[in-house]
Amino acid sequence: MASPFKSNYLKALAHFGAFVTAAAWGSSFLSTKVLMTQGQFSPIEMYVYRFAVAYILLLIFTFRKLFANNWRDELQLMLCGICAGSLYFITENYALKFTAAGNVSLLASISPLFTAAIMALVFRQKVSPPVIIGSIIAFIGVTCVIMSGGEELEFNPKGDLLAICASLSWAVYSLSAKRLIPLYSGMFITRKLFFYGVITAIPILFWQHSADHEPYHLALLFDMAHPEYIFNFTFLVVFCSLLAYLVWNWVMGILGPVLTNNYLYIQPLVTIIAAYFVLGEPIFPLTYTGCALIIGGLILADKLKIGTKNK
Repeated sequence: MASPFKSNYLKALAHFGAFVTAAAWGSSFLSTKVLMTQGQFSPIEMYVYRFAVAYILLLIFTFRKLFANNWRDELQLMLCGICAGSLYFITENYALKFTAAGNVSLLASISPLFTAAIMALVFRQKVSPPVIIGSIIAFIGVTCVIMSGGEELEFNPKGDLLAICASLSWAVYSLSAKRLIPLYSGMFITRKLFFYGVITAIPILFWQHSADHEPYHLALLFDMAHPEYIFNFTFLVVFCSLLAYLVWNWVMGILGPVLTNNYLYIQPLVTIIAAYFVLGEPIFPLTYTGCALIIGGLILADKLKIGTKNK
């Protein structure tokens, strides 16, 4: 049995790891936007380059087991890779083209609400009234964020709705991966997620550049005249893709998924503050209101139990 000191030390380290990981993910929106606006990388390019490199690095350490135990699990891993990989990040990256980085981070944080809704509709689980109230509060916050664009209210459907679609796809992944987590290691699931996400996005990358006659920008990462490109790309690959997923899985094993996921709520705050200092994106009063409502509603909904409906 572990000593109380060692147990408390691991918990404190896990809390620190969760905070750092969530902060890195909150900052990732800025690095992605820098590469897309200054380096002219397309959203699909950003996803394919970033996760292809992360997959290769992860494969070096997990090459002994290449496939799942059966085809059912392999197909489910493919679904996870599409929902949490190509579909999620491509819609999220495109959202960054049409709206502020803070908006994308905020709207991406409503994934727990979609998860609860899918559990109620598909798995027939009863959602308690306080969870519904928390969802309504968060929805009002989402509306405030979507409508904020300056001194006047402004609706931006392209970027904001794409960010909501990304959040929905992450919820589908979370439920799909639920059965796989006890059966496989976190490194194996993460590697398969990267693999299927990348191979399903590569045809889209080829088609887009062929149709639009756009050049590939991979060589820009090695342009010494713009070291900020390789710096931001390395940050996305090493910290936001590879290490972040591995640390997050380890933290979940110590703190549990509910307590760990609460740290995701700091992402919007990190993104908004960093975007203000790095990208010069303004912060409007309505954005503050929306941020407070979303985070408050999500915490309220997430902390309460979802009971199983009697059949």
